[in-house]
Amino acid sequence: MQFGFQSAILADLSFEQVIDFAADNGFDCVEIMCWPPGVADRKYAGVTHLDVSNFTEADARKALDYCDQKGVSISALGYYPNLLSPDPEEASLSLEHLKKVIEASKLMGLNLVTTFIGNNWNKSVEDNWPHFLEIWQPLMTFAESHDVRIAIENCAMYFTEDEWPGGKNLARSPAIWRKMFADLGSDYIGLNYDPSHLVWMHMNHLKPLKEFADRIFHAHAKDVKVDQERLDDVGTMAVPLSYHDPRIPGRGDIDWREFVRCLKESGFDGAFCIEVEDSDYEDSLESRMQALRESGTHLRSFL
Repeated sequence: MQFGFQSAILADLSFEQVIDFAADNGFDCVEIMCWPPGVADRKYAGVTHLDVSNFTEADARKALDYCDQKGVSISALGYYPNLLSPDPEEASLSLEHLKKVIEASKLMGLNLVTTFIGNNWNKSVEDNWPHFLEIWQPLMTFAESHDVRIAIENCAMYFTEDEWPGGKNLARSPAIWRKMFADLGSDYIGLNYDPSHLVWMHMNHLKPLKEFADRIFHAHAKDVKVDQERLDDVGTMAVPLSYHDPRIPGRGDIDWREFVRCLKESGFDGAFCIEVEDSDYEDSLESRMQALRESGTHLRSFL
């Protein structure tokens, strides 16, 4: 198992500086963000540590050579848009850029991309399904032709009242993953497994590790703290951030010793990457770096 972090939290730094930080702090790998250059429409998005818009073999070689010099690998190329957005232009641009990320992953010999399925939150899961298959069946054919696996993070992407009731990512529960894998019929689609999203939805975050063992291509280490008093006040149908807070590992409700034990028992041998979305560490670049250091310290004894 490789141990690393997702690069989104170090948006201020260049690709080389991110790799330097990983090397200097004993991390094995980094999940590198590859958003198209531009302004982000939400927190932790829009980070471009590798611009794959016109990516060449020379670009791939340059990045890989730098990683080799520092003894750090790239676990995956990450891009998390909404391919099923009700805005046709947003959906189209997202799809075209995701294909570029897949092509770049092929050029780099990484063969793994992390992303979201997307969702039209105005529709039910059933009503989303035909359009999901329309977009994702040919996309998986494209990914397979490049020998690139796709790992879907299981975040509901439900933060505001405007995203009620379904959020912006369809792949949020085991029932949906099961149907998704069956209907796509591809061994190249799997999960970027983040236990924190199951915790705030009051689901068993360990149980899926066994059933979906062969579908977990990548994993995130992010904690979450459910505030029972706030939950008692607003209920589960409230906007989720009104009763829970993302935290770095060790500051939330997850028993990481137990999670890592179960992850290992499942046979997982991929990359386990810290994802920082803890608001107590957002005031400066140094604070965000410290969040990664503290997370690493907490998790290493279990790994």
